[in-house]
Amino acid sequence: MFPSTSPDTGRDPWSDGAPPGPAGPARGYPPAPRTGPADDGGRERKGPRRLRKGGPGRRPDDESEETPEEEVPPVPVRRPLALTVAGFAALLGVGLVLGAQTAGPGHRLPFAFIIFGVQLLFVLAWTMAMRPPALLVVALVSAGAAGIADAAAVQSEIAGLAPLGYAAAAGFVLGVLGQLFRRVDRVRVTDSLGSTLLIVVGVVAFATLIVLSRIPKGTQAITVCLTATGVALLVARLTDAVAPWPRLAPQVPRGAAGVVAGAMLGTLTSAVLGSYLVGFTPTSAALVGLVTAGTAVLADLAVGYAEAGRLMAGEPPTMWVARHMQGPLGGFALAAPAAYAMCVLFL
Repeated sequence: MFPSTSPDTGRDPWSDGAPPGPAGPARGYPPAPRTGPADDGGRERKGPRRLRKGGPGRRPDDESEETPEEEVPPVPVRRPLALTVAGFAALLGVGLVLGAQTAGPGHRLPFAFIIFGVQLLFVLAWTMAMRPPALLVVALVSAGAAGIADAAAVQSEIAGLAPLGYAAAAGFVLGVLGQLFRRVDRVRVTDSLGSTLLIVVGVVAFATLIVLSRIPKGTQAITVCLTATGVALLVARLTDAVAPWPRLAPQVPRGAAGVVAGAMLGTLTSAVLGSYLVGFTPTSAALVGLVTAGTAVLADLAVGYAEAGRLMAGEPPTMWVARHMQGPLGGFALAAPAAYAMCVLFL
């Protein structure tokens, strides 16, 4: 006899063979953890959602990857500009050296007029390049300090730097006070103390050449030092026009080869002159020329870095002529007190 019911009816749960149909979790046990990828619109969920302001949550994998910073292309070296600056440095050196030859006991006014003309160029270039607050006031005060320093260097009984220090201090104080009168300039006066000091001290530094012409061996020292300075600046700029390598900074169109070659050839020129001038030897002249030529080319290079920093800070470019006259003028302004110090200490 066969039973009238289906063979599956009443079958025990532990019997062999599973009933057809979808497999489900065992009765009385929690579902097993899911180990496979979740079906979330075809995208695997890798992390918790994060809340963002003004929008739905966003996962970390939704964020766009940061793009690498692009390298700043180096500033191109303009050969005609480098040649023009080199010519200006050479003319400036020749004018100062020839002017020193006109100086003599009781005849120092021609040299003082030449120095005052160079000082006016310095004031024009540096005030237009650095643009301190109350620019016109700073320019007028600096020109006045230059005239006072030149007069004191010519007419003082004892040739010394004390009158020049007083003129520089008075010019700096007057320049700062002139910036404090206007409220607009008063806000920036603390930031412009350094630029005002550089302009006033730099313009007064040229007057040390007049003081140097009044001491023994002073005229010969001016010839050696300023010739070395002019040759150093000329060679440095000419080298930059031909081979500006290796670049010291991408934003500065100058090369290390020009700086080194300029200092070396300036020193060599001073040593050659020292073998012909009375009171000098090739060794002493080379030592004096090395100091003045080195300080001049470094000052010229520092001006280039300062200009690049102003452009990177977003400041508008200054007058073209003033911007490129600034380097040679700064080099000669720093070489003048260096020549005085070397002459007093070592000659």
